[in-house]
Amino acid sequence: MIRAEGLHLVGDSFALSASFELEAGSLTALIGPSGAGKSSLLDTMAGFLRPQSGALWLNGRDHTVTAPSDRPVSLLFQDDNLFPHLTVAENIGLGVRSDLRLSSGDHRRVTEIQERLGLAGLGERLLRALSGGQVSRAALARALLRDRSILLLDEPFAALGPAMRVDLASLLRDIQRERGLTTVIVTHQPEDAVRVAEQVMVVAKGAVDGPIPVERLTDDPPDALADYLGGWRAS
Repeated sequence: MIRAEGLHLVGDSFALSASFELEAGSLTALIGPSGAGKSSLLDTMAGFLRPQSGALWLNGRDHTVTAPSDRPVSLLFQDDNLFPHLTVAENIGLGVRSDLRLSSGDHRRVTEIQERLGLAGLGERLLRALSGGQVSRAALARALLRDRSILLLDEPFAALGPAMRVDLASLLRDIQRERGLTTVIVTHQPEDAVRVAEQVMVVAKGAVDGPIPVERLTDDPPDALADYLGGWRAS
């Protein structure tokens, strides 16, 4: 569960107010124009930014000022935040232990998540030997291995082609449902929201609207969402 109570965030080019509640196990797409504060809202949930005011509750506990390491949150950054000098398996293994002192069971988990995300046989490669889509999947694999109940994803499909976007969105939705993860995905693409999310929040004009059912993207969007979507309609 994620609950924001009167959060107020201030950045270099934006101010954002937010009050909302996301149920445990829900999958929410966070959409809106560039620079509106979507990534900053994710960073606040993860503990890397502190709000000017308000409160943030995670799984029934006040986490407004707790450190990132003390939160039940795993955040996949927009730039993947992987280490080029480490192999794929080592980068993924950091999701289990930061010192990479993995047990045999830990190594099995790394291998299994590689296979699940289409990275089988690539564990010993360095990142420079991977495609952009493979790097994105390695970053997602590491985030999933952290075993936190809240998963925050900042543009997880940005480096992927159309076919891979569909495949990874489907896989992510399957894993999210299996584990009951409370998940928030930032995206600029309404198609991604329709494909993967069950509800949507829109960040625009200094406020967060929603959550609303994803069907309202086309059926009955609120004004802020309609302004953002323009003439877009789901195919």
